[in-house]
Amino acid sequence: MLRIDPKEIKTNVLHSYMLAAIAPRPIAFASTIDKEGNLNLSPFSFFNAFGSNPPTIVFSPARRVRDNTIKHTLENVYETGEVVINVVNYAMVQQMSLASTEYPKGVNEFTKAGFTPIASEIVKPFRVKESPVQMECKVVEVKEMGPNGGAANLIICEILLMHVSADVLNEDKKIDPNKID
Repeated sequence: MLRIDPKEIKTNVLHSYMLAAIAPRPIAFASTIDKEGNLNLSPFSFFNAFGSNPPTIVFSPARRVRDNTIKHTLENVYETGEVVINVVNYAMVQQMSLASTEYPKGVNEFTKAGFTPIASEIVKPFRVKESPVQMECKVVEVKEMGPNGGAANLIICEILLMHVSADVLNEDKKIDPNKID
């Protein structure tokens, strides 16, 4: 068996082992807004549900390994304390990939990726109309796990309101995993 000590290998090598071992991973398609009102949209594969009372989800925009900078999503979360997590289905994968490209601050990834922003009811960030499930969230805490490239920034969110497309529900109004794709 291969023995891996995280302290003895490069961060990018450890990262690839972790991603391959923990799969498949859901995607948090996070939409945020900065204090000037600029929209931001970015996918994160470090994401999951962690509790239901209160409804808690966590995602992590890690520090960039190459230059140890933080992402616009994290900057916006610090500025506003709000985020919308949009679920990604197969029909959205190619467009979502376009939103993952690094653009200068202030560039609207909704436009670049061809998604439709729709107003949220409670929070300021916009929802992705094409997403089958959208969760309006307040940020409860940001837990910085370290100062170095690759370090996690756990954004702990409470879901304030969910929007679920009727297209992904079964006759009992439950989400059908085949329909959400």
